[in-house]
Amino acid sequence: SDGFGVNSRDPKAVWVSGIEIRNLEPGKPVIVDPDRLSFPSAFSTADAGSYQIFALLDRDHSYTYNGPGPGDVYSQVVKAAMPTAMAELTLYKSIPERKPDIPANVRLIDLESSLLSAFWGRPVLMKAAVFLPPDYDGSKERYPVFYHITGYGGTRFSALRGAAQLTADMTSGKRPPMIHVYLESQMSLGHHTWADSANNGPWGTALAKELIPYLEKQFRMDAKPSGRFLTGHSSGGWATLWLMVTNPDLFGATWSTAPDPVDFRNFTGPDIYTAKNAYLRPEGGDYNLVRDKGTELMSIRQYAQRERVLGYYGGQFGAFNAVFSPKGPDGQPMQLFDIDTGRIDPEVAKAWERYDISLLLRRNWATLGPKLKGKINIIVGTADTFHLDESVRLLDAELKKLGSDARIEYIEGKTHSDLYNDGLADRIAWEMYRLARPKARATAK
Repeated sequence: SDGFGVNSRDPKAVWVSGIEIRNLEPGKPVIVDPDRLSFPSAFSTADAGSYQIFALLDRDHSYTYNGPGPGDVYSQVVKAAMPTAMAELTLYKSIPERKPDIPANVRLIDLESSLLSAFWGRPVLMKAAVFLPPDYDGSKERYPVFYHITGYGGTRFSALRGAAQLTADMTSGKRPPMIHVYLESQMSLGHHTWADSANNGPWGTALAKELIPYLEKQFRMDAKPSGRFLTGHSSGGWATLWLMVTNPDLFGATWSTAPDPVDFRNFTGPDIYTAKNAYLRPEGGDYNLVRDKGTELMSIRQYAQRERVLGYYGGQFGAFNAVFSPKGPDGQPMQLFDIDTGRIDPEVAKAWERYDISLLLRRNWATLGPKLKGKINIIVGTADTFHLDESVRLLDAELKKLGSDARIEYIEGKTHSDLYNDGLADRIAWEMYRLARPKARATAK
């Protein structure tokens, strides 16, 4: 395992059991039945032997999004004979809050959204980290803006790890002078993707009508489409492509990398419109989800069932339901498929059509086509860890039929995690800058 985590390379290496606990009292024991909700199977079926066991209390339901965090409490590690022994674990140590070091050229933004607050009935903040170019304070120039949306598990603080290097690269001329805005996409139901949804609220509208206008009043930004650019990876890749096609007059272009499924005829495997089951291939066997350089590591069934054990909401498939699904009779997002059996709900699949980017473009190309000219860039590895290149290829074929000039690039052999290893971020920044400043001498050093 990875610290407090699980192991996606070997799903059976770490066994996990989960239980929802309310009104937990100090000193009062709680009995956890590890067979009630567990992965990869009931603990009673484990091979006999000595196992290391510990407990973690996820106090804010954020574990499924980005793992253990401040305030979560964990126990000691004990050894126990499985599958018959009972282990007594004491939650005794809390994960401390770690205040990140904020560089001098970074501003943290916490803007209360009237639109989102009205939806939720309580104050809701839109959050971002703004990275100013090195010469910002010493000049009166306006700058083009590079809007970043992280992938699943990322936050605005994730970008701080690269703040010093980004500043150095802009100082040396390796990167062009731009304002970088890292948008926070995490909420209790998972990555909200900056899309308006029945469950998460109007995040896309709030970005366009509240956060961007606010930022453009606070900082010397170009404040025009030719100076607003999008990029994001994975869930952030889907989010930036969605924002581009739903706001073609607001943004100048997007560079969406390894996006979550952009054509739901391949939703990491199954065609949700025709398949009856999200787990089972028509020809037999399970759809695989996680791979590494040609080796299949984890199926959709394993991934979804493990996610449920780690938390009832906030995980990747839970986030898809929160963004794409209607609200159910119980007030929760309706599930595309049954977690136990994989059976797809055709009513929910039909509702998901609204968020199928390929379908949206096909249905509205007469209007969207001219507005998106020169604005769509999609980059994905041919060995993407989650098979996301397969959905991109379907969209690619449809865009070619429509006569789109979208640039879709497949980088041979690259996976989900190493796509940026060969200078892709620098290249994207310069391509943005040349669009914003076509007369500038914009040559990467």
